[in-house]
Amino acid sequence: MTTRHCGTRGFTLIELLIVVAIVGILASLAMAGYRHARLSGNEAAAIGALQAINQAQAAFALTCGNQRYAPTLSSLGVPATQTGEAFLSPDLTSGDEVVKSGYYFAMAGTPLTEQVQACNGATPVEGYQVTADPVQPGVSGDRYFGTNAGRAIFAADRTLFEHMPETGDPPFGAEIR
Repeated sequence: MTTRHCGTRGFTLIELLIVVAIVGILASLAMAGYRHARLSGNEAAAIGALQAINQAQAAFALTCGNQRYAPTLSSLGVPATQTGEAFLSPDLTSGDEVVKSGYYFAMAGTPLTEQVQACNGATPVEGYQVTADPVQPGVSGDRYFGTNAGRAIFAADRTLFEHMPETGDPPFGAEIR
């Protein structure tokens, strides 16, 4: 009698474990890259939003505020009586403080001593400052941002919320060029 010995086909348990380990390593590298890309994207969106706010404030001062600025983000969303157009998009004017792209935006300004109204009904301010802080530091963003009537944007490793002046440079942080 002759016996035939059939070769076994397939993978051994060790080979499967090696493949699973390699896939796990590649997945962890991909997740780290995804996290970094998401942080960079959120920070770029925050910088873009601050640039848009600065442009809206310049337009408000020139056309509606008699060389003064809007007091809040929501007031930049109120249309001017001359044009019927808002100065800033609704995603940044839905409230006085707004969360967008993982960042919390807040704007403030010192009220004028005389009560003057702009063309959209807002009471303008002499200067303004806007800050953008990550909603979850380290998760939605690593850097903190701020800008003011000087229209330069600053980045820092801690919040600029109570430190951003209405004009000039903050006490810490660096200007983004």
